[in-house]
Amino acid sequence: MNCKKLLLAALPLAACLTAPLAHAQSKPIRLIVPYAAGGPLDVTARALAERVKDTLGTVIVENRPGAGGNIGADAVAKATPDGLTIGIAATATHAVNPWLYSKMPYNAATDFAPITQMVRVPNVLVMNAETAQRLKINSVQELIAYAKANPARLNYASGGNGSAGHLAGEMFKRDAGIFAVHIPYNGGAPAQLALLSGQVDFNFDNLATAAPNIRSGKLKALAVTTLAHSSALPGVPPVADTLKGFAIDTWWGLVAPAATPKDVLARLNQAFVAALNAPETKTRFATLLAEPVPSTAEEFGTLMKNERAKYEVLVKASGARVD
Repeated sequence: MNCKKLLLAALPLAACLTAPLAHAQSKPIRLIVPYAAGGPLDVTARALAERVKDTLGTVIVENRPGAGGNIGADAVAKATPDGLTIGIAATATHAVNPWLYSKMPYNAATDFAPITQMVRVPNVLVMNAETAQRLKINSVQELIAYAKANPARLNYASGGNGSAGHLAGEMFKRDAGIFAVHIPYNGGAPAQLALLSGQVDFNFDNLATAAPNIRSGKLKALAVTTLAHSSALPGVPPVADTLKGFAIDTWWGLVAPAATPKDVLARLNQAFVAALNAPETKTRFATLLAEPVPSTAEEFGTLMKNERAKYEVLVKASGARVD
């Protein structure tokens, strides 16, 4: 076979290999957010969709809330793996829910291809300011000392069994060697109201939610839950300064169906990492007290794997279960 014939024979294969990439350039990409519109995940998704339009074309954000994020995540897992459907993977959908729900519609470990991490948001250990003053608690060390000297006198609230606040509290109790009564509420807002009114003693809350009451002096921030100090809350130490290795923050990122071609994933990673590195993105995310964390696909895959292992232990120890 001469060179011309070899070239002609190779054309159909080359067209097949590049078809998903070319297809993605001519049709809009659907970005599924597994939570309701208006929340931090939705806001960051829409900001990125706007920033990548010059490189990827139109990206349409579609909200698919329900079942703790499982409905939207499942829609991504079962989509055609052509790069035209991607979604947000979050702490709940890809690390907590696999152990919290007795039946899962998708396999968080095998049904997705990582693209990049998007965001990290610190959680914060907070006390009612009046309670902290009355009990003379101004640090994590003093909170632990009080709990050990007064067994079962402290309690903490969360947005429900298996919620981020609940699991952070259980991790704190385990690592500190203390006991505190967990009081679950129907959502993060009622839990925060219980703390503000003095019905409970401390919470592990999302920093974006707690920040206004910290600034107003109603809540006292004892520590952030990131491994290192957070620029979003300067002067407040991490819990890890007292309990070595303690880290339990909120994260989310982008994933595609597992069989999405590698060249398509690489193109998506390049576009979204560039968008996350843009100064405008950092400024926009800072209003949500969220830190952009662009990464390689491999780094995000490793993060999700490690987080699943961490939350397996925490969820099972907590006894939380959703049938």
